[in-house]
Amino acid sequence: MPLALLALAVGAFGIGTTEFVIMGLLPQIAGDYGVSIPTAGLLVTGYALGVVIGAPLLTVLGGRVSRKRMLMLLMGLFVAGNLVSALAPTFEVMLAGRVVASLAHGSFFGIGSVVAAGLVAPDKKAGAIATMFTGLTVANIVGVPLGTFIGQAVGWRTTFAVVAALGVVGLAGIARLVPAVPRPESANLRREFTAFRNPQVLLAMAMTVLGFGGVFAAITYIAPMMTETAGYSEGAVTWLLVLFGVGMFLGNLLGGRFADRALMPLLYTTLGGLAVVLALFTLAAHDKFLSAVAVFLVGALGFATVPPLQKRVLDQAHGAPTLASAVNIGAFNLGNALAAWLGGLVIAAGLGYTAPNWVGALLAVTALALALWSAALERRTAKAGRVVAQAAPARTPVHH
Repeated sequence: MPLALLALAVGAFGIGTTEFVIMGLLPQIAGDYGVSIPTAGLLVTGYALGVVIGAPLLTVLGGRVSRKRMLMLLMGLFVAGNLVSALAPTFEVMLAGRVVASLAHGSFFGIGSVVAAGLVAPDKKAGAIATMFTGLTVANIVGVPLGTFIGQAVGWRTTFAVVAALGVVGLAGIARLVPAVPRPESANLRREFTAFRNPQVLLAMAMTVLGFGGVFAAITYIAPMMTETAGYSEGAVTWLLVLFGVGMFLGNLLGGRFADRALMPLLYTTLGGLAVVLALFTLAAHDKFLSAVAVFLVGALGFATVPPLQKRVLDQAHGAPTLASAVNIGAFNLGNALAAWLGGLVIAAGLGYTAPNWVGALLAVTALALALWSAALERRTAKAGRVVAQAAPARTPVHH
């Protein structure tokens, strides 16, 4: 794999840290600002919605900029947002800082996916995308637990200041290692938008929303779930997040490896397994050991869907992948926003801190149904194409 993928992974590490570290710090932030846990959950929802909005908006606005320069500008925006969060005097300003940081997220991963895929041979694309996303998963093994520990020991503001510093490191890595990849001459905005006429692109994005949303329904409220229901101490949440990160890391690697071989069967397996684990998590959350196993499996199965879903969109949007790729990253975060909001609703309704697991299971089952529908449509289209080809009259040779 090219060294440039390391630079993309470093940027992904910083973004992954700020996206997920909020989970372990939710009780502290809620206490400092005097808001409820469901209200503090808006920091997750707001970030996710910022990704949804920023992904297509900044990708379109940056269409005339080289991909390397755009990646650098996005990292600068990310740094600014985290500094605002670190210094925020009120909850509303904190939320605004989260949204500013999130605007860079979708375009970074969307453009980064296209750059990563273009650096390797066609049969290595999913692996290259997975390598970039490794930064996101390693963030959950190192960055998020360390950020949670710093937040609990020194204060959550320090965590976001450190995350801003990570963004500066990512910016420097991109400037040094990523080659100057110009915007293709053949690319244009109208052509990019035509990708969304393909039903398979829209189905893949819907699978992304619902499948990854299942992960966030549970993980957004992992801190109160593990302390109030499973009986873990507040400090143990850090190690549970490490476990979640290890699951993400392994799932991402396996997803990248098998997506290049059997993409749709991989999605059936991971989405079905995720639905089962989330449903069982409702019961497992009452036992320390079983809840830890469930946290690991949710991370592994959830992130095993990322490379195949991103590759599915790139494959179906062939010829105009940049905007579709960025929008699909927004779709991951639309799922996060939807799941965090629904999880907050069921908690606020008095159904308990384990109730979001059921929400996640239902979302994952729906994503599996869409995957099966997508494959059926693909088979039907291929069959219709063969019938038309066979029905075409053979050309009669002309004799002179």
